Amino acid sequence: MIAFPADWSRQRRSSAALAATGVLLVVLLWGLGSVLALLPEPIGPNAEQFAQGARTTLWLTVVSGAIGLVLGAAAALARTARSPWLRHAAGFYLWAIRGTPLLVQILFVYFALPLLVPGWNLPEFTAAAVALAVNVGAYNAEAFRAGLLAVPRPQLDAARALGMRPAQVLVHVVFPQAIRISLPPLANNLVALLKDSSLAFAIGVVELTNVGNRVQAATFQPVATLATTACIYLLLTTLLTRASDALETRWDTLETRRNAHPPSGL
Repeated sequence: MIAFPADWSRQRRSSAALAATGVLLVVLLWGLGSVLALLPEPIGPNAEQFAQGARTTLWLTVVSGAIGLVLGAAAALARTARSPWLRHAAGFYLWAIRGTPLLVQILFVYFALPLLVPGWNLPEFTAAAVALAVNVGAYNAEAFRAGLLAVPRPQLDAARALGMRPAQVLVHVVFPQAIRISLPPLANNLVALLKDSSLAFAIGVVELTNVGNRVQAATFQPVATLATTACIYLLLTTLLTRASDALETRWDTLETRRNAHPPSGL
């Protein structure tokens, strides 16, 4: 855990922790190959493969996680909409995705979807990103919906009484509080997504697990190879968890300041 000066404010500490975690993540990704190259066989000779696999894993997590946030927010709004069609469509999406294994979804997008939709021939990485995004979006939707439903009803009524339009109520009253409540489960979903991305090896994506499996199959040394793979995952998940904690703290401080000094003209 990084120690900061005692006279720093909570917001300054969270900002510094977020920046430090980002720097550590960049250093890890780009310096990992050099560090692993110092280790004996079978890790040293395959250090660059492990480093590239870690970068692919993180990039896959970032891409699918970003799309999953958008899908989750849209599904949560649909679940709380007045239209029964939107509610039923979002409910079916959550039911279908949360009730089927992620591995089956990845295989379906890569192998079955091109047969159902002519011309839908996605590269391995893209197919994995789509399947992961659709999957994590279903879980993000429940996190967002919990945040939306947690906003006190009297606040919505008061905002409407002040003459705020529905879009203004959503942006200035509902979303700030809903995101604050949703951040912890969303962060957990992101960490879980990084680990779930290992299933992309099933369709040939050369991510970290795939690299570890290839190296252990070629060298017949599974202990050192898989232990190294697990340690890299542990480092990545630890940094992501620290970043999410810092982001949550920063959002709390910003929301506290916002409540103390509400914007004028609303």
